[in-house]
Amino acid sequence: MAAARTKPAAKRKPAAKRKPGRPSKYAGIDLEKVRLLATRGWTDEEMAEFFSVSVATWYEWKNKQAEFSEALKDWKAEADARVERSLYERATGYEHPEEKIFCSDGIVTRTDTVKKYAPDTTAAIFWLKNRNPAEWRDKRELDVREIDDMTEEEIERELAELEASEAPASPA
Repeated sequence: MAAARTKPAAKRKPAAKRKPGRPSKYAGIDLEKVRLLATRGWTDEEMAEFFSVSVATWYEWKNKQAEFSEALKDWKAEADARVERSLYERATGYEHPEEKIFCSDGIVTRTDTVKKYAPDTTAAIFWLKNRNPAEWRDKRELDVREIDDMTEEEIERELAELEASEAPASPA
C-alpha cells in the first residue's frame, strides 16, 4: 500500500499585534481648530473638553506627539505675546484711529479722529514688578543686625542713610 502523502501545513502569518482598548482620537483631531483655540488663550483643560477627551488624554498626546506639543507651545506663545503687548500699551498709553459719526439737523457727518488713551498706573506697576522684580517688588530686604552689636556712631550713620534714601529728591 502506498503511503499517503500529506501536505505540509501552510505557514500562517502571525496576526498583527494590536494594542488593547479603543483607537486614539488623535488621528481625527483638527489641528487648525487647536491652533485657533490656543492662539485665543484657551487652556489645555478647556481644549480637552472642547475635543471631548479627558485632560489625561490631552497631556498624553502632548507627551507622545512631539510636533503637537511644539505647535501648542508656539500657538500659546502667540497669545501670550499679544497680551504682553496689550499690557505694555496700556501701561505706556496708546492711540488708534477712530471714526466719529455726528448727526445734526438730519445731516450725518463722519469724521476720522485719533482716540488717545492715557497711561494706566496699575498696568505700569504690574509691568515693572514682573519685568524688574528686584527693583519694584513691594518688600525690600534690609540688612538687619542686632542693634546691641552696633556702636552709637554706626546706628546714627544707618539712620542717616535710611532717611536720605527715603527723602524725596529735591527739584534741581
